[in-house]
Amino acid sequence: MLSHRRVLVQITSFVLVFGLPLAVSLALDRAASSRTAGAVKFFDAPSQAAEFIGYSRSISLTPAQKTVREKALRAMSAPCCKEFPLATCCCPCNLAKSAWGLSNYLIARKGATAGQVKEAVGGWLAFVNPNGFSGDACDSAGGCARRFAHNGCGGMDERNLLTAR
Repeated sequence: MLSHRRVLVQITSFVLVFGLPLAVSLALDRAASSRTAGAVKFFDAPSQAAEFIGYSRSISLTPAQKTVREKALRAMSAPCCKEFPLATCCCPCNLAKSAWGLSNYLIARKGATAGQVKEAVGGWLAFVNPNGFSGDACDSAGGCARRFAHNGCGGMDERNLLTAR
């Protein structure tokens, strides 16, 4: 028969070997799942627009991830041409490509939901143009060539970003 002390040592050993790592693992999983996947800090329109446009080219989405992006961006009007959803826009201008790339990054790298993507892209658009977009830049004279902050698309050529605030 095992002594009371030996049983206590075995239980303590079991808890340390199996219980503690399990508790740590569960805590880390919980912390990871509670993060805000859509949280992005916006601080510099030109450099971040270039970064996000790069993501639109370099991050390929799976079909399931494309569905998330489509759901998020179909729910938003394109800021430069309100007749179109942001998911398609009317053309691949720098503003649209920056939103698409930000979406790709959030979905593929951060596991963002459609709601988180929509919120983050809305934050990006508000950051680059605090006065808001009229939704008619593509139909107005010079609209495509205007800076984001001046109700424009920021140009069509990503090598010449017209985004500075």
